[in-house]
Amino acid sequence: MPKLILVRHGQSQWNLENRFTGWWDVDLTDKGVAEASAAGALLKDKGVLPTYAFTSLQTRAIRTLHLALEAAGRLWIPEVKDWRLNERHYGGLTGLDKAETAARHGDEQVKIWRRSFDIPPPVLEAGSEFDLAADPRYAGIAIPNTESLKLTIERVLPYWESTILPRLASGETVIIAAHGNSLRALVKHLSGISDADITDLEIPTGQPIVYEFEGTAPVGERYYLKDA
Repeated sequence: MPKLILVRHGQSQWNLENRFTGWWDVDLTDKGVAEASAAGALLKDKGVLPTYAFTSLQTRAIRTLHLALEAAGRLWIPEVKDWRLNERHYGGLTGLDKAETAARHGDEQVKIWRRSFDIPPPVLEAGSEFDLAADPRYAGIAIPNTESLKLTIERVLPYWESTILPRLASGETVIIAAHGNSLRALVKHLSGISDADITDLEIPTGQPIVYEFEGTAPVGERYYLKDA
């Protein structure tokens, strides 16, 4: 039975520093490297071996994919990178310390920016130090200046349906190494989670989540591979 494996990247430097990251390119910490390798070792141990891979254009997700595939002995499988699997864009919050932002704007406002379904953070001003307009990986892409989870879903799901789902339907076991919010977008869709309830869903770093598929539909509910 084809399987979909979802892996949030291992701990990044800005996860460690408690900063809003979004589309900014931040590498893994040593702990993040270990989490990614452990995820791949678990795939090998459980015999859940991907045959096709997808990831974002961000270093922390790409390295997580490569480290996991290396540990699983599957570094050779085909892989596709696409910006539509990028993390949600945190707009003007990018680079800010989360605790300091909460102290300045209040816990409730920060919770709305972080967890509400359709309220985006303040926009990132053009020319900001975190402006990605000159980044060659995004040439020709209309880079957002902020995103809610709803807006993230609006770019993730069409890509899922047009490009990733056909791989599963053809019998591939697919791994997606991506980010907390791009994966929340997929889990919301696949598990039928409501707009209200998705605000409470947390995707842990480096823990493979598995869906089993028949054709184009998941069979049963998602599970953590470590619990299988």
